[in-house]
Amino acid sequence: MSDQETKSERRLAAIMVTDIAGYSSLMQSDEAGTFVALGTMRRIVEKHVRQHRGRIANTAGDSILAEFTSAVEAVDCALDLQSMPPEQGLGTELRARIGIHLGDVLERNGDLFGTAVNIAARLEAIAEPGGIVVSSAIRDATAGRLPASFADLGVRTLKNIEEPVRVYALSPASDFTPAKAHGPKETLPLPNKPSIAVLPFDDLSGNRDQEYFADGIAEEIITALSRFRGLFVIARNSSFAYRGRAVDVKQIGRELGVRYVLEGSVRKAGSKVRITGQLIDASTGAHLWADRFDGALKDIFGLQDQVTASVVGAIAPKLEQAEIERAKRKPTENLDAYDHYLRGVSGLHQWTREGNENALSGFYRAIELDPNFASAYGMAARSYSQRRASGWVKDRQWEIIETERLARLATDLGRDDAIALCTAGIALQFVVGQADEGEALIQRALALNPNLAWAWFFGGWIKVWHGEPEVAIERLGRALRLSPNDPHSFGMQSAMAAAHFIAGRYAEALSWAEAAVREKPDFLLPLYMMAASAALAGQQAAAEKAMARVRMIDPNLRLSTLDSFLPFRRVEYFTKMAEGLRLAGLPE
Repeated sequence: MSDQETKSERRLAAIMVTDIAGYSSLMQSDEAGTFVALGTMRRIVEKHVRQHRGRIANTAGDSILAEFTSAVEAVDCALDLQSMPPEQGLGTELRARIGIHLGDVLERNGDLFGTAVNIAARLEAIAEPGGIVVSSAIRDATAGRLPASFADLGVRTLKNIEEPVRVYALSPASDFTPAKAHGPKETLPLPNKPSIAVLPFDDLSGNRDQEYFADGIAEEIITALSRFRGLFVIARNSSFAYRGRAVDVKQIGRELGVRYVLEGSVRKAGSKVRITGQLIDASTGAHLWADRFDGALKDIFGLQDQVTASVVGAIAPKLEQAEIERAKRKPTENLDAYDHYLRGVSGLHQWTREGNENALSGFYRAIELDPNFASAYGMAARSYSQRRASGWVKDRQWEIIETERLARLATDLGRDDAIALCTAGIALQFVVGQADEGEALIQRALALNPNLAWAWFFGGWIKVWHGEPEVAIERLGRALRLSPNDPHSFGMQSAMAAAHFIAGRYAEALSWAEAAVREKPDFLLPLYMMAASAALAGQQAAAEKAMARVRMIDPNLRLSTLDSFLPFRRVEYFTKMAEGLRLAGLPE
């Protein structure tokens, strides 16, 4: 098999492994009956997998391996299977165990292989009969989006798996209310300008490995729309949180606080591509515009421009055509580079160690194919920022040097690219320590695209590090409004915690930090804020509990190395943080 063929068969998938508890004993006691029951079980599992848009990949003995393109669908399928009454489901004699993990897989002749498959199998093995065990990757991708609760089972070392995995026992939640980051209950007020959310486009290509491409099309349209100062555009992370959810468009409009919703589809076949789109008035449900755009794959950027211009023409007719022309931007002329860039973006949004590695691979490959691809340099630098924030740094000095190199190239090549500038800005500040330059790049990015939630978010962090808490809170508030339904809201909540901390409002800081930790239990930054805020607020037990989790994730952390992680510009804020962490139990 050639390298190209191998690459084409790799993809991100949610893997569900199911087997029968005590299968060997059952076979010994009643071989014929157990064999019949096993056949029934397989038919039931296959039916539910199909209903949740998955497919059966491998089967061996009593084990069934299924893959899903959506983590939500995988979890929903598992919950359905384990909650079926015996007379409708597997019966009293068979009790299934289920393990689920999200990661990169390799397909050969219909079967799946790779570390993600092995992890899912190990998770199934530690599940109780009738139970479901999932990885932190699955928990992070689905928390708050389904009627389910997650009981933290801690970090486990799994057989033949190099990296320890945090695991959770999954069970139905009878008192389910969606988490704020995935579906706020309140109705947000409409902005004083035309407002729009672009939902993830459906992939109609018939190839499960192409979802990232459809996402990329929608994201580029979001970016183009965002450049219009006359529009209010919801960030990608919030609108994409509705993927796979049967939600009325009027509800989406209320939850995101927008007047219009754009939905569509992408069909990619060989060298041809078709994009369809329809614009809906979220207040009435009326369809304002619908169209279909056919063309060659090499003209994909032109098709995106046509969709964008049609949408703008439908909802903001007073915008000058010249502005529409200025909003057209080709990130690269190289379609292969663009493809790898989209794969990298998909990996970065997972916010997992494996996803981060995949993101860097995608961005470096994009740069190799197009050395002038500014956004790829910026996003690669952003990946190193994510590594530092999550405690995944392997070689600190090398990563500082490499991050600066990438950020400088992003800045030089992307002078009119808001994504390149804002990702370079946060990387220069957080990883390299270039505070003033980072702030200047954020300001340039916001001047180019005032709708870019990432730029407001990164700008909020920079103001935290600069010691300007009130400005930071204002910027972070803008980010949260532009992306009120963001799966990565834990980052914004962490920054809010830090801003209130340096302002001396420890109770408020603790509240924001706790919210971030609920969303992302292994994210170091809010755990730091949680430990220090609780200590200085006089809640010693909570402080020590948070510090125990910090030490579990980063056992090498010491007060003497703290300055490498918290780049406060003003000494008094660093001293205050160190004091709080010392009280919480961080050793010298």
